[in-house]
Amino acid sequence: MTEKELDKLGLATRLSHAGRAGTKVHGFVNPPLHRGSTVLYENMEQRRAYMRRRFDQALTYGIQGSATHHALEDVIAGIEGGTRCQIFPSGLAAITGPLLGYLSTGDHMLVPDSVYGPVRSFCDTMARRLGISTTYYHAEISAADLAPLYRAETKVLYLESPGSHSFEIQDVPSLAAAARARGVAVLMDNTWGIHAFQPFVHGVDVSIQALTKYPVGHSDVLLGSATTTDEAHWKKLRDAALVLGFYASPDDCWLALRGLRTMAVRLAHQERAGIEVAAWLQARPEVARVLHPALPGAPGHDIWKRDFSGACSLFGVVFQASFTPEDTHRMVDALKLFGIGASWGGYESLALPTTGFVSRSSGELNLGGPAVRFHIGLEDTADLIADLEQALPALKH
Repeated sequence: MTEKELDKLGLATRLSHAGRAGTKVHGFVNPPLHRGSTVLYENMEQRRAYMRRRFDQALTYGIQGSATHHALEDVIAGIEGGTRCQIFPSGLAAITGPLLGYLSTGDHMLVPDSVYGPVRSFCDTMARRLGISTTYYHAEISAADLAPLYRAETKVLYLESPGSHSFEIQDVPSLAAAARARGVAVLMDNTWGIHAFQPFVHGVDVSIQALTKYPVGHSDVLLGSATTTDEAHWKKLRDAALVLGFYASPDDCWLALRGLRTMAVRLAHQERAGIEVAAWLQARPEVARVLHPALPGAPGHDIWKRDFSGACSLFGVVFQASFTPEDTHRMVDALKLFGIGASWGGYESLALPTTGFVSRSSGELNLGGPAVRFHIGLEDTADLIADLEQALPALKH
């Protein structure tokens, strides 16, 4: 089956067949694992021929990747609706690498105030030391209200929808169109919407994934990716990765390929389970509101319904203002099936108090009550709800 034929099929089918030799090829089902640093040649003429190739096409050293890397890149590009993908050694590297590829001393970028914490740290430390300035904008701002924040030196509009902890849904099509009209590159963290949001349809130039989350799926590998549909953008991504020495282990890439084969099944379960648990929590008297874009009445629900085809397993819960952050810590400690951890997207459920741990440019995030972020794994949903029910009384003194 050709790539064009495969692209027309459903996500689960594409995940099962992409990035491997095919069903009519003799050999093992999964592609081989290629490790290597040194590349050998038959003679100097062959080496000179490879050296004359474009830097992103010449296999002259292991840092340029192997067949294992390229297979994973092809699968991720297909999922995202892109044509070219660059693998990075972590989700954070898949953000900082492209940003350094687009930005130089004197340049300016626009970043949502809800951005993933380590990205904020990069903007406020290394980027600042390099003479790159950042303006943080409210994630739910309109394109018209964002317009005055652009400068002549603005080179990047960064998007993260929904936000990692407060789950703001951004009006990506409108924001992206306004940025591109100004010649500003649009980079987006699309990890939450990997199966549910088509970034390039909505005007994004570079879509970033923390492959650590759903593609790997087993909480044992760090990886990231940046995907595009444009050769000029691809060159920026590729050059940044090679110059900075961002190299992902082929073993990790192989594990991500294996994880991707079951991602559609896992995500389908986790989406349903996440909505069920979120709805149950929304009905509890201890809860002020649930930050899950797929729930009617939740912040950003209308835009989510317009732009997304589904949801994932990560959401936030704001408890009544009468409770303190310490009360939520006690409740989380009482949970038996939920781990306390900062990641998500794996097979295991997690609960992480966020009040007091999340910064905004205007100070500490205030949602009107103490908040906890939940990730729903592959456990039986009834068991997770029962665990929450037995832990909620710990909120009270």
